Amino acid sequence: MPRLFTRKYLNKHYIAFLVAGIFLILSILFGISIGTVSVPIFTIIKIIGAKLFGGISTSGIDPMYSSIVLNIRLPRVILAGLVGASLAIAGAAFQGLLRNPLADPYTLGVSSGASLGAVLTLFLQISLPLVGMFTLPILSIVFSLMTIFLVLSFAKKIEHSMRVETIILTGIIFSSFLGALISLMIALTGEELRQIIGWLLGSVSMRGWDYIYIILPFFIIGSAILLYNAKELNAMSFGEERAHHLGVNVQKRKMIVLISGSILTGAAVAVSGTIGFVGLVIPHLSRLLWGPDHKYLLPLCILTGSGFLIIADLISRTIISPSELPIGVITSLIGAPIFALILLQRKRKERGDE
Repeated sequence: MPRLFTRKYLNKHYIAFLVAGIFLILSILFGISIGTVSVPIFTIIKIIGAKLFGGISTSGIDPMYSSIVLNIRLPRVILAGLVGASLAIAGAAFQGLLRNPLADPYTLGVSSGASLGAVLTLFLQISLPLVGMFTLPILSIVFSLMTIFLVLSFAKKIEHSMRVETIILTGIIFSSFLGALISLMIALTGEELRQIIGWLLGSVSMRGWDYIYIILPFFIIGSAILLYNAKELNAMSFGEERAHHLGVNVQKRKMIVLISGSILTGAAVAVSGTIGFVGLVIPHLSRLLWGPDHKYLLPLCILTGSGFLIIADLISRTIISPSELPIGVITSLIGAPIFALILLQRKRKERGDE
């Protein structure tokens, strides 16, 4: 019986990774193919294959297709995928740590803190010595870390036990306050920050390969740390006291998870602006479909979060073509109703328990 159960359990996650991988591949192909100029999927495969491996003939392919794929759509799709993956795995880690499906970088105020850091960097044209183009993500990460620690400190003053609901409500308060500060800066400076309004709504438009080079190292570092701590997240999802009895250094692991999640969020916000609800929706749906084990949940969130944001970006640039909607508008339209449904579900469960 244990052997059969284990085999069934492994098969379930094998299917999960297969489905998520196919979803991501299809999202990438459709994201590159569909647009003002449609590019055939087999042409895309040839162009990318020739670029990656060489030896594949691209004779007969219109050079315009090669330019569109390699210089415009491929970097945009990869960037959207990295941002979606970063926000999704950060959201899954925050939800596991705080044992609440309502926790994500947006509701905890981390995204707003990173946005404030990015806006200040752009407005004041700050450039840190030695780091150059990494100034923007570094300062976004610093502000996101400052925000999460302020949220936790404030929540502890309100309620020493730091219930999860208190932390989330504190995060929403900080998020609203920081959002108001950003709006005030825009209102006071007028024309100088008008271009940043579109950036704040979330977009991967007109971002080239440089933006991928900016986010990629932070994505690798943050994701690797969270994946390494998957077992500890499993333990902490049952409560800090139980995790302590299981031998987990709770305070140390909590800090590691919070810092890693803030690194991922800060870097994502730096290159794409504030994109809400990805870190809320994707982990919640993945957990419902495939279970709460972070060993599988975190990598699944990387795959599905990446594919989800690529599709959201595709919708944002085609739904009112030739104009574009900010990608944050699409994710909010999808995420806000799901957020409300999660709230209703939790309230009904609490009433049922009573």
